[in-house]
Amino acid sequence: MPKKRSGGGLSTTQSAAKFLGVSVLAGAVMAGIALPAAGALGLAAKGSVQGFDEIPANLKSPQLSQRTTILDSRGNQIASVYSRDRTVVELKDISPYMQKSIVAIEDSRFYQHGAIDLKGVLRALNKNAQSGGVAQGASTLTQQLVKNYFIEEAGDDPTKVAQATQQTLGRKVRELKYAIQIEEKLGKKKILENYLNITFFGEQAYGVEAAAQRYFSKHAKDLNLQESALLAGIVQSPSRYDPVNDEAEATKRRNTVLQRMAELGDISQAEADLAGQAPLGLHVSRPKNGCITATRDSGFFCKYVENVFLTDPVFGKTREERAKVWNKGGLTIRTTLDPQAQKSVQDSLKDHVYKSDSVAAAATLVQPGTGKVLAMGQSKPLGYAKDETEYNFSVDRDLGGSNFGFPTGSTFKPFVAAAAIEGGKPPTQAYSAPYKMNYPSPVQRCGATPYRNTEKETVENENESEKGPYRMKEAMAKSVNTYFVQLISDIGLCPVAKMADKLHVVQGDGSKLPQEPSIALGSIGLSPLTMANAYATFAARGMYCTPVAIESITERSGDEEKSLPVPKSTCSRAMNEKTADTVNTLLRDVIDSGTGQEAGLNDRDSAGKTGTTDERKNAWFVGYTPNMSGAVWVGSARQDVKMINITIGGSYHPLVFGGGVPGPIWRDAMSGALVGKDAPDFNTIDIPDDEDRGDGRREGDDGGRQGTPGGGLIGGLFGGLTGGFDGGNNGRPGAVQPKPKPKTPGNLLQGNTNGGRRN
Repeated sequence: MPKKRSGGGLSTTQSAAKFLGVSVLAGAVMAGIALPAAGALGLAAKGSVQGFDEIPANLKSPQLSQRTTILDSRGNQIASVYSRDRTVVELKDISPYMQKSIVAIEDSRFYQHGAIDLKGVLRALNKNAQSGGVAQGASTLTQQLVKNYFIEEAGDDPTKVAQATQQTLGRKVRELKYAIQIEEKLGKKKILENYLNITFFGEQAYGVEAAAQRYFSKHAKDLNLQESALLAGIVQSPSRYDPVNDEAEATKRRNTVLQRMAELGDISQAEADLAGQAPLGLHVSRPKNGCITATRDSGFFCKYVENVFLTDPVFGKTREERAKVWNKGGLTIRTTLDPQAQKSVQDSLKDHVYKSDSVAAAATLVQPGTGKVLAMGQSKPLGYAKDETEYNFSVDRDLGGSNFGFPTGSTFKPFVAAAAIEGGKPPTQAYSAPYKMNYPSPVQRCGATPYRNTEKETVENENESEKGPYRMKEAMAKSVNTYFVQLISDIGLCPVAKMADKLHVVQGDGSKLPQEPSIALGSIGLSPLTMANAYATFAARGMYCTPVAIESITERSGDEEKSLPVPKSTCSRAMNEKTADTVNTLLRDVIDSGTGQEAGLNDRDSAGKTGTTDERKNAWFVGYTPNMSGAVWVGSARQDVKMINITIGGSYHPLVFGGGVPGPIWRDAMSGALVGKDAPDFNTIDIPDDEDRGDGRREGDDGGRQGTPGGGLIGGLFGGLTGGFDGGNNGRPGAVQPKPKPKTPGNLLQGNTNGGRRN
C-alpha cells in the first residue's frame, strides 16, 4: 500500500503519477496551441496518442440532421419526420438573451480567448492536480462544437458515439487541433450560431429552435431572459436539468445561469433576482414525429412516400445510401396527394367500415395518364394499438404492404378480355359457357410446356340456370366464369401474361403471375395500387404510366437550398386505343346493368368491375372515370375471416359481394374526389346486344335471381365452401367453388408472426 503523509495527503508515488497525467495533458494542450506554426510533435508515450501532424488537416463540418417536411400537392403539410428534431436558424433569429446565457454558463471568456482558453486550461490543471484526475474540461465553446461534430457524424451508431465521446487524450488532441482551424475559418459569431444549432437540449430537441418549440412553444428569437437561462442551463446535463421531469432542479440550474450573467455584467443583479423569482413558464409541445402523426389520415400515404424514397435508386445506389439521406433530413417533399381526394377516401371508408370491424378496407386513387397517386387510405389507422396496423394494405411488400397482396376475384377478368381483344378477338366472341366444365387442357404458355389439367379440376358458374352461349359483353356484365376460362383456353396463357407485364401487374411480393387458367378468375394476390393503376390504363386509352408519389424535393444545406432529382412516371403503350375503348365499353355496362350497379356515379361516365373470392375472404371493386381510377379492397389481412353473416360498418350482410360493400365505398370516395372536376365521356364503341336466347332473358337481365341461393363460389378464388361466391356478382349468391385453391400463403403479412395481432 502506498504511504500517505501525516496530513492525509497523497503518497510520493501517487503525487508523481498525478503530476505525470497532468503534465501529459498540459503538453497536449500546449502542443495544440503551438504546433500549427511550429511544426511536428510526437505526443506522449508510444502509440498512446496520435501524432498531432498525423491528424487529418481539415475537419469537414457535418450536414446537421434536420426534420423533413412532407407536403401534399397544394403545399399543405402532411407530416414532419426526422431522426433528430432540429431546425437550423441563423444567429439573428436567436434571442440575444439566449446568446448571452449560453456563453455565460458554458464559456464566459468566449470572446476574449482563441480556440483554447489558457486561463481555463491552467485552472483545470490545478483542479485536476488536486482531485487526482484529468477529466475537468476547460473546453471552450469551439472545442464543444468540434465534439458535437464528432457525435453528429457518429449518427445513431452506439460504437461510433462512444468513440466520439470517450475521455481519452487522443480525442482531446484531435479536438484541440480542429478547434484551432475552426476559429480561424469561421469566427466567433458563426461558431456560436453553429453551436446553438447542433447542441442537445433534452426531450428529443436538437438545436435551440427545436428546444424553444419543445419547452415554450415559441421560436428561438422570441425567448425571454428566464427562458433563455433555463435552456442554457440544460446543456450541461439534459437529463439532470430536464424541467419537464424535475422542475426544482431545473429552476436551481436556471438561477445559477442568471447569477453568472449578473456577475459578468450581461444583466443587472436586480434583473437576475427578478427573473429568478419567475416560474419556469413551460408550455410544452410534445414531439410530433413521423407518419403516425400525419394530418388528414394520410399516414399510409406518408409511409408510402418514405418507402419509395428508401427503395428508388434515384435517391442513392444502395438502401444504406438512401437511408443516410433520409435520416439526415432537411428535405421538403412535395407529393402528388390531392387533399380533396384523400378526405373523400377516408370519409367513405369511415362511413362504410369501422376500425373495430373484424375486416379491414383499403382504397387507392390514381390519375390516368400521369401515374400520380392522388389518395391512399385504410379503415384501420396507422399505429400499433388494438384496431390499428403498421401494414399498408394498398401497396406491395417492398413498399410496406402484405407479403403477397390479396386475391382479386373477377376484377382480373378485364385483363383477359384486353389480351384477347388486342390479339384480334371481337367483343362479340361467343362461347358455350356451360354451367360447369373441366378446366381446359392443354393450354399454351409462353415458351414452356403447356398447362395440363391432370387433376380434372372443374369450374362452375353462379348457378345451374346460368349457362351459355354468351358473348363477351353479357359474360363480363354477369361475371361468367366458364366464359373466361374458355376465352383463356382459346387465346392461350401467353397473351394474358404479356398483357399483365405491360400493365405491370405483379404479385404482392413482386413476382410475375403464374401461367395457369385460374388467373382468369383472380386467384393471385395483388395490391389495390397495382389494380387502380392497371385500370387507369383503360381510362387513358391504353397508355400505362408507372405510379409516382413525389412531385419535387428540395434539400436545405446551410443557407442554401437545392433541388434533388425525383422519380418520373414512365408511360408506355400497353394496348391500342380501340382495345382500351372496347374494354371501357364492356366495363361501363358492368355498372349500368351488371354486377356493379351499386357503384355507379350519377353525374359522369364510369366503368368498373366487381370481384369476390374464395369463402368471401376478399371483396373488391375497381373502377374509373376518364380522369380518375380507384381500387377498393375489403377483407381480412390474414385471410382468416369469411364475410358471411357479418356486420361491417354497422350494417349486417348475410353474404358480402364486391358490388355490395366495396362498390359503395368506391362510389362515395370517387364522388367526393371528383367534385369540381371535369366530367369527360369515354370513347366507346358499338357492341351489339345478344339476341333473345329463347328463355325470356336478354343480355344484362339477371332473370330475377338476385338473392337466390346458389351452389358456391364463383368468381375468384377457389376453395371448398358450398354456397359461396359469384366472383363479383352484385348481391347474388354464388356457385360451388371451383378448384384449384387460391394462392394465399399463410404468412400473408410481413414478420415472423404472420402479422401478429395487427390486422
